[in-house]
Amino acid sequence: MRIDISLLPALAAAFMLVFARIGAMVMLLPGLGESNIPVRIKLAIALLLTLIILPLHRADYHIDMGSITPLLVLMLYEIVVGIVLGATARVTLAALQVAGSVIAQQLGLGFVTAIDPTQGQQGLLIGNFLTLLGVTMLFATDSHHLVIAALNDSYSIFSPGEPIPGGDVAALATRAFAAAFKIGMQLSAPFLVFGLVFNIGLGVLARLMPQMQVYFVGVPLSILAGFLIFSVVIATMMGTFLDYFTAVMHDMIPLT
Repeated sequence: MRIDISLLPALAAAFMLVFARIGAMVMLLPGLGESNIPVRIKLAIALLLTLIILPLHRADYHIDMGSITPLLVLMLYEIVVGIVLGATARVTLAALQVAGSVIAQQLGLGFVTAIDPTQGQQGLLIGNFLTLLGVTMLFATDSHHLVIAALNDSYSIFSPGEPIPGGDVAALATRAFAAAFKIGMQLSAPFLVFGLVFNIGLGVLARLMPQMQVYFVGVPLSILAGFLIFSVVIATMMGTFLDYFTAVMHDMIPLT
């Protein structure tokens, strides 16, 4: 059975395809794709970006208006490309969650959880704080403009109608996850050193003074000292994260 869609204007079809890529990306973007953001706001942002991007890349789409099958295949391709771009940007925030988890464990706050407003599920308190701070820093420094630039330049990497480079996508995902874990461990490195030295000190103190309740002395002292270190290194941590996010976005923008 052949379905004729020739009555659908080519411009409307191109709009749908551009919206499929942008909508899938906005659904996953840090700060815009959060679960607590109303769906209407996400839709409005996606439609606005579509109206901006469409005139720039309208000529890239070669649409067969005689059948619906090529249009559906092309739309599926656009959705996959949007998910790849949005997920890559989303994975960068995982570095802050990794760092927050390690820091909380070293400070003795690994049991303190709260609802993560960006995901709508339970998360460690320090990880939630770092995630919210990271999203705020992205918008405060206009780093989200790099995401829009990467979306625009994605048409040079993923041209409409061409086969998806599965190997390149897999390599991009592998690098993104590995880099997120690496940066997360680097951000928490001062607290790993602190936790090691502090626990060794408590062990020595417990051997020297067996009658002393080391646990009841060590836990509040660990939290106090940890927060003092946290207040000292927080600016450097967020600066490193912003540099990492910028580098990831530049990797998605082809050199011209």
